Amino acid sequence: MLRAFVLLAWLFCPIAAAAGDVAVSLRTPQGKPITDAVVTLSAPRQGPVRFPWAYGMAQQNLQFNPFVLIVPAGAEVAFPNLDKVRHHVYSFSPAKSFELKLYGQDETRVVRFDKPGIVPLGCNIHDSMVGFIVVVDTAFVAKTDASGEAILHGAPAGTFTLSVWHPYMRAPGNMMRVSVAIPSEGTLREALVGELRAPPERRRIY
Repeated sequence: MLRAFVLLAWLFCPIAAAAGDVAVSLRTPQGKPITDAVVTLSAPRQGPVRFPWAYGMAQQNLQFNPFVLIVPAGAEVAFPNLDKVRHHVYSFSPAKSFELKLYGQDETRVVRFDKPGIVPLGCNIHDSMVGFIVVVDTAFVAKTDASGEAILHGAPAGTFTLSVWHPYMRAPGNMMRVSVAIPSEGTLREALVGELRAPPERRRIY
């Protein structure tokens, strides 16, 4: 009787899906690492999406910091002004159009980003300032570091599309895509080559 109970419990107990990691290396044709590229896997979403980093886009030294920020859909992002001058932050993105009118040092504004998409940022006072918020609905996303490396942890086994976006990527929609087969355990390593356009020149108005 006990053996039958254990067998039934095993049959109806959910089995944890096998998972592996995806390590991506992204470089230019000349071998230079590409930083600030957003790597996303098309695997199905599993539960609420949260990331360990702060959801903040500071204005510091007349720049947006970080240059690229990844947040989940529904996140509230803080926009602290750490400069001695005032800033006027805006975006005309279809994913999130907003405007934060002039505010000064040590003041903060907050914006909620409801749907996935790329949100370019500008400052109406300092035209040289540019930044990007990437809003996603998946936990399988990472940003390449200074060495051009990014790791996606705990991806489910199977064949998926790996997307790599960078604001200056020389590709349709600034994005390249490759098909990858995720192993049931261990690490899949993908070495990718991407070509970047030169950043657009922007006027400096102080």
